[in-house]
Amino acid sequence: MATVSLLTKSAITKGRDEVYVMAVPLRATKGPAQLLMSTAYSLNLWDLHHFMVLIKPSSPPPPSQALVFDFQPKDPENIYVALDVIAGRPVPGVLLMRKLRELPRSKCWYVGSPNVDAIDVACEFNKSWKTDLRVGHHDCRDYTNGNN
Repeated sequence: MATVSLLTKSAITKGRDEVYVMAVPLRATKGPAQLLMSTAYSLNLWDLHHFMVLIKPSSPPPPSQALVFDFQPKDPENIYVALDVIAGRPVPGVLLMRKLRELPRSKCWYVGSPNVDAIDVACEFNKSWKTDLRVGHHDCRDYTNGNN
């Protein structure tokens, strides 16, 4: 996959939605949760990034706006949720959709431009997605890859 900043205009199909995958570092609130995250990162327990699907629609909302679809713990800043995640136990998850003003400049990769309405496909996909989250088995990476 190419990084967004390296794409040429010919790589993107005009008149179609653009689909991207983006990654952001995991963060935790100060205190015990942050200590756990730092420890897990130091021990290389897993790749500490959160992955999301980003869709830049070809029609309204304005082209400069994108929609982000993601799957994360229902209460990601709760210390007990962090402990369960690190222990590999399932936690309640939630599907989110929100607006983004512009595409990120890094850690964002163009996936393609489907022949169908990508937002409709993402909304339909969400209807069948089970929201019990378990890192490494049913998490944001599986969601982003479309592994239901």
